[in-house]
Amino acid sequence: MRVVTWNLWWRFGPWESRQKAVLGVLRELRPDVVGLQEVWSAGRENLAEWLAAELGMHWAWGPSPAPERWQRKVGDATVGIGDAVLSRWPVADHAVLPLPAPADVADGRVALHARLATPDYDIPFFTTHLTSAPHASAVRCRQVRALAEFVAERRGGTPFPPVVTGDFNAWPDSDEIRLFGGHRTAPAVPGQVFYDAWEYADPTAPAFTWDSANPYAAVALCPSSRIDYIHVGPPGPGGLGHVRGVRRAGDGPVDGVWPSDHAAVVADLDGG
Repeated sequence: MRVVTWNLWWRFGPWESRQKAVLGVLRELRPDVVGLQEVWSAGRENLAEWLAAELGMHWAWGPSPAPERWQRKVGDATVGIGDAVLSRWPVADHAVLPLPAPADVADGRVALHARLATPDYDIPFFTTHLTSAPHASAVRCRQVRALAEFVAERRGGTPFPPVVTGDFNAWPDSDEIRLFGGHRTAPAVPGQVFYDAWEYADPTAPAFTWDSANPYAAVALCPSSRIDYIHVGPPGPGGLGHVRGVRRAGDGPVDGVWPSDHAAVVADLDGG
């Protein structure tokens, strides 16, 4: 089973050209499930719906309940933002969790759950986008606690481990990532742990998902870092969900256009 997570940079930059580049990358990857962040909606149009139609996939949408700060950045109060899931299998159920944040950094971040109905078992799949303020590690710790509880409530009834994707806006050694993983410090939910899929990567492979080689990211003048993740619970029976390999994608221009300011992360999991 191929899983992708990708922050699509909303409607910033040359978004119409970029969405075609995003589609090109996803077509080449041929994923089974995709977690997307910074997905735009406008009236009856939705980027995730368009991608799903082009790729022949099912989709689920988790809109932000408070997009106003985002809208002010582009001067358009009609454009929404949220997270989305694309899936080759039907979405049997979905739910949206608004993430906690104090007023100074609150901008409507959410987590989206989609329960995917394969012929053999359900997959409890999640995607999220944590606050991006560099000083807000404590806020992200609150958010991952809420996320972990959200996962714990919805992960049961299937042998497949939960898969949690997203832009965590946090480095691998940060408090929030260690807290969510739960095996380098006490877990956010007792007994619930997750493995960072990138731990299975080739150590020599390019790892940064926020990379100064990308001109959209370079203008921020921030250090290159790995801030986008695919987290997987311990494998189920027979190694179900075990990470076979992981790598970056979308980490270069497509027909001269960079698809996003983030690179995607791609993981291949054992589907039994």
